[in-house]
Amino acid sequence: MADQQLPPGWTSQWDETYQRPLFIQSATGHTQWEPPLADPEQHQPSVEEYQQAPSTTQPKRRQYAAGQSQAYSGAADLPPVQPQGYGEPSAGVGPTPALFTPGLDQTHQPAYYAQDQGYGGPGAVPQAYGQPPPQPYNQQVNQMANQFSQMGVGGQQSYGVHTMNLVGTYLDPQELFAPPPEIRLPPNAAINPSPLSNADPSYMRCTVGAIPTTSALLNKTKLPLALVLSPFRSVRESDGDAEVPVVADTVIARCRRCRTYINPYVQFIDGGNRWKCCMCSMSNDVPQMFDWDQARNQPADRWARYELNHAVVEFIAPTEYMVRPPAPPVYAFLIDVSHNAVQSGMVATAARAILESLDRIPNADGRTKVAIIGFDSSLHFFSVVPESTEITQLVVSDLEDVFLPKPTDLLISLAEARVGIESLLGKLNDMFQDSHAIGSALGPALQAAYKLTHVIGGKIVVMSSSLPTLGEGALKPREDPKLLGTARASKDLLSTIHNLTLTITGVHPAAASLGILQELFYRLLSSQYIHIASLSALPHYTSGQTYFYPAFNASRAEDAIKFAHEFGQVIGSPIGLEGLVRIRASRGLRMSQFHGNFFVRSTDLLAFPAIPLDQNYTVEMQIEENMTSPFVVMQAGILYTTSFGERRVRVVTLALPTTSNVSELYASADQVAIITYLANKAVERGVSSKLEDARDAVTNKLIDILGTYKSTMTSAGSGASAQLAVAENLKFLPILCLGLLKHVGLRQSSQIPPDLRAHAQVLLTTLPPQQLIPYIHPTFRSLHNMPPECGAVGDQGIILPPILNPTSERFERHGLYLIEDGQNMFLWVGRDAVPQLVADVFDLPNYEALRAGKQTLPTLDNDFSQRINAVIAKTRALRRGPYWPHLYVVKEDGEPALRMWALSMLIQDRMDQTPSYAQYISAVKDKVNGTSYG
Repeated sequence: MADQQLPPGWTSQWDETYQRPLFIQSATGHTQWEPPLADPEQHQPSVEEYQQAPSTTQPKRRQYAAGQSQAYSGAADLPPVQPQGYGEPSAGVGPTPALFTPGLDQTHQPAYYAQDQGYGGPGAVPQAYGQPPPQPYNQQVNQMANQFSQMGVGGQQSYGVHTMNLVGTYLDPQELFAPPPEIRLPPNAAINPSPLSNADPSYMRCTVGAIPTTSALLNKTKLPLALVLSPFRSVRESDGDAEVPVVADTVIARCRRCRTYINPYVQFIDGGNRWKCCMCSMSNDVPQMFDWDQARNQPADRWARYELNHAVVEFIAPTEYMVRPPAPPVYAFLIDVSHNAVQSGMVATAARAILESLDRIPNADGRTKVAIIGFDSSLHFFSVVPESTEITQLVVSDLEDVFLPKPTDLLISLAEARVGIESLLGKLNDMFQDSHAIGSALGPALQAAYKLTHVIGGKIVVMSSSLPTLGEGALKPREDPKLLGTARASKDLLSTIHNLTLTITGVHPAAASLGILQELFYRLLSSQYIHIASLSALPHYTSGQTYFYPAFNASRAEDAIKFAHEFGQVIGSPIGLEGLVRIRASRGLRMSQFHGNFFVRSTDLLAFPAIPLDQNYTVEMQIEENMTSPFVVMQAGILYTTSFGERRVRVVTLALPTTSNVSELYASADQVAIITYLANKAVERGVSSKLEDARDAVTNKLIDILGTYKSTMTSAGSGASAQLAVAENLKFLPILCLGLLKHVGLRQSSQIPPDLRAHAQVLLTTLPPQQLIPYIHPTFRSLHNMPPECGAVGDQGIILPPILNPTSERFERHGLYLIEDGQNMFLWVGRDAVPQLVADVFDLPNYEALRAGKQTLPTLDNDFSQRINAVIAKTRALRRGPYWPHLYVVKEDGEPALRMWALSMLIQDRMDQTPSYAQYISAVKDKVNGTSYG
């Protein structure tokens, strides 16, 4: 190598692991395998080069150098990768980092690694995780923090944590949707430098972007260690999402010892004939067909295989992954047909929603089966003859010993009995129009659905409008206004009365998990207390979801539209049946606790009767032994059956570097993942103990993190300070914690109905981060003075107005504002709004003629009306998931209850017994100063 002429500024060194020279650019630290050219612009490889094998003169198959990875040039002209997280994508790419994946230019790193160009305020230079500051640090930054940058691990350069003072500092809410800190893996961690070799944060993210080498180091920082997982997030082409690649040849390479799936972080050894597991270091044989293209019957390019280039991939599973032939999808609809349900219009709405959704039910292969059961004080079964409109109603009044009145024609083929099903739904409401039954036998109806579906499995959709009062699972009203806001509220109003899984199946919950294989959705439409805390227990253990429609009125168009939209989205989404999930990690890491809607079958095996889209799961991890490797790998394997009968395995892989440096831990911390973890822990604490304990636990954790940061990373140490120091990447953690404390699910208030609070807690533990963040930190936009381009179509769809800090200080008395949290939207109208604004938006003469409440805005023949409607439509579509937020018009001097509801969304203001953001920061600072952290 000494004889080889290199361009100025380049050096080379011999890599003992790969037995080849590694070329290093002195100025930037850039590394690559290819000899550098005198002019870097001379070589611009195409996209196809990412799928080419490394050059070799060996004629035999798999004759690659031990551990050899593909060679790349440093400036490949790749298309940009769109971020998969929530919110608006970053407009630009962050500064060039100190380290590269060999041969991969920073402009082609995953887009979610890029930093917001406006980060830190006007004129500020963004500081990415792991970068030394290019200029003297900001005066607010504690200079002592920069002394803690030490040598990194795995050949990485030093990291720098950047400190800021939260007291009196303006936070730009737009930055809340910035990507997490960049993951800094050591060079050559992945065998292929693909930009997709690490999991997108929308699929899997960790509370820290670097794993501490010891549990003592983790405990010292007080940072939580947990994974946030959304393995089946929805894919939207409009957002630039790409479908998950599918390996269709049924060749699945797994480690013989730990059963890890082959991924971009393994190593090939023995001339490519074996591969070394990245988790347990076991050597495994490469499958014989791994390098063979079965479709073309010719040798294949190993380096083009999806599982070696993508962190998220699916395998079509061979027969050995099946316990039985794939069952057809089954949908059982349980409809409350009691007197109250019929009079409220719920029965007609439910029947119409099912009828309109029949074409959306997954049924490409014609195997889907459906059943419809009505319940009041009895059970009403409907037998439909295939290819006929002949319908027979069978009534079972014995609620003590539920049985199926007919062995056939109750669970029917959707394709064969389509005509009869449409006929039944068309006259279902009329069949019960004169009913005076007032009881609700929900428990027996669920037992009947279980008997009907437990052999096959599927999804049970329940639409109920009243408290279950008859048969197994009957509940008694427990709502007591005197308990609201008290310590007894958690125990008496928010806890589950009994195990509904045991009630419905008649067996132990574990056995139920093995046999039910179904998803239960409750669609609860009521204005009365129905004890959601208990009714949501079964969806919790069967991977379902609870949908709540308080004060539902079918005659109100807004209520009917919301129900029809959400029902259609849930029914029409593809489902994964018979799901099993296991999460593995490198030696030394253990999954210790799981949060979400599923059943824990064993210590590390999660059962999902049906896997829904856009649902979140949080997994706590423990460090059991010291880490010695430069990076660790975590992998979720999900085995499931598609709605068209194909057994598949979805694999999500995340690799993180290890570190023994406290500053690197803080610099890599992910505030969004941390608040997701805290939300799950707070709900768990609130249900098992008291809401006050849950709120205290959130604040105490924040104080511990900030107190430890102050004592270890600033010059103040354990002494008092007028500042509240925090790592810049954690600057939104206090406001997110405050938003969590002020949320309906945890807030101290005697005015929150228990059903509303229980449903909010369900959402706090199931919403993925891109939906959870606006749910606890609502977005606030000014509409009356928005820039002229807002509401118009831009390069990425409708352009939205800038996000404001959620405080009433931004209100102008003549203004128009939009406040939303993904579940509800509030259009705030100032009392001095000019008549022209009211006319252009509401088609009314003046402010006095405006009616407050739930509304649908008219689309008028003027530019401002069309832009306002476009902004509202875009805001509704911005959040992934099935939800359709209601729009409430709020007058500044209007109905007090509606006005206070909207103002409760402005979490930076003082409200009831909760402090403002400034007061909260001051109180946290005092606690940090008053506590000793060693």
